[in-house]
Amino acid sequence: MKIVSAEFMISAVSAQQYPSASLPEFAFVGRSNVGKSSLINSLLNRKKLVKTSGTPGKTQMINFFDVNHELMFADLPGYGFAKVPKRVQKKWQALVEQYLLKRDNLRAVVLIIDIRRKPTDLDLHMQKWLENYEVDAILVATKIDKLSQAEQSKQLKQIRAAFLEDGNKELVPYSSKTDRGRKELWKLLLKRMGGEHPQVK
Repeated sequence: MKIVSAEFMISAVSAQQYPSASLPEFAFVGRSNVGKSSLINSLLNRKKLVKTSGTPGKTQMINFFDVNHELMFADLPGYGFAKVPKRVQKKWQALVEQYLLKRDNLRAVVLIIDIRRKPTDLDLHMQKWLENYEVDAILVATKIDKLSQAEQSKQLKQIRAAFLEDGNKELVPYSSKTDRGRKELWKLLLKRMGGEHPQVK
């Protein structure tokens, strides 16, 4: 997909602050410091549209981005960072769950995991939660450029065994540094849009 425009819209802490739900929308979720911001920047062919941080747990709001005035991205708060106070974790959880269950224009969730790490209970819990509420999800393994081909194969096999029991879900290996996986992920996103997008380029 050719990115003509990509603009930050708003950081929301409640449903009342969400942008209009008139465009198809995709949400991005994953553990803190998993490379979520870098992935979105890579997808949108922008270097600094989504601010990246070396401090895990910094994003505490849902950040919305308009893409080509045709669709929207929602960057959700990262989960699983131990140094964040419990009360803040609960606030984040309520915000994310309310968004995922009530956002009518949500087409799919991009669930991001770090290929270098073993699948965690939190990641698996998030996947099961999405399945339980019938929220469509696309699994993406980031930071593949940090591993050799042999290490990638080993880790991807482990991820598939943990997450893709029925073999029906997609797994996209992704590198925000080299953009490997960008075309494959865009293809899956546009597939979810169906007739809402005039042409896949």
